[in-house]
Formats: sequence, C-alpha cells, structure tokens
Amino acid sequence: MSCPICSKETDAKYRPFCSKRCADVDLAKWLGGSYAVPSTDPEDMEQAAEETLRHLEAQNRKPH
Repeated sequence: MSCPICSKETDAKYRPFCSKRCADVDLAKWLGGSYAVPSTDPEDMEQAAEETLRHLEAQNRKPH
C-alpha cells in the first residue's frame, strides 16, 4: 500500500501514511475543507446560503 499523500511506502506507525508529516497534511486538508462530500439536499443548500449571507453581513459590519 502506498501513502495517499506522497505515494511512498506506508509506515505501520502512521498507516495509511508514510510519516507524521503526510498524516498532518491529510488532517489539514480535512480541517481546511479540501475534502468535502457534495450534497444536493435542498435543506443543505439553504443552510449554506444562510450561513454565507450571515458571514457576508458580519464582514460588512466590521470597521475597515
């Protein structure tokens, strides 16, 4: 099995990764939103639109 980040051979200690670095890169991708499961559920889309609108409104209220 090869590391999903860099394709090197995996290390049992960090499996499925080859190192702590690659494990951390993967975690950062999850936390940063790079990995996402798309949804076509209308409720999900509505919630995302509302959150985006709230975020934009909050940005407009901040003094520049």
